[in-house]
Amino acid sequence: MIMKTIKWNWGTGIILAILSFISFILYFVITMSTNKNYSHDLVTDDYYAKEMMYQNEIDAETNSQNLVEKIDSKKVFNGWQITFPKEFEPTKTKGIIAFYRPSNQQLDFEIPLAFVDTKMHIPHKRFVGGRWNITIQWTYEGKSYLYKQKIVY
Repeated sequence: MIMKTIKWNWGTGIILAILSFISFILYFVITMSTNKNYSHDLVTDDYYAKEMMYQNEIDAETNSQNLVEKIDSKKVFNGWQITFPKEFEPTKTKGIIAFYRPSNQQLDFEIPLAFVDTKMHIPHKRFVGGRWNITIQWTYEGKSYLYKQKIVY
């Protein structure tokens, strides 16, 4: 038997490199798809219930956008002031205001909604300079409202 020797050149090296890369990718894909430790489903078990909750959030945000008079939120001399529409009576309005600091979870805080004469004041000492997300959730006469705003304090 005559045995031929394989000639090693650029073409052979490129073919072996491509075959090695394809083998690695196939190994990686098969391992990730069959190993239970890497099972990351995108859909949750109670997907429908979560979707209904999200739809409620969308409806509440739409309710706040459809108000004739909008919520006004601004920085004032000694803190942050939120002005609610005059149509909301303070005694019939229940909810919370959440302040979320994306860069530091330790600074996040929530306060109950309690405004006087359509205005609510959050003192300066509660804030650190930088970006904040404000979320106001409230109900008035059985109707839900949601207001979101990104601010820089």
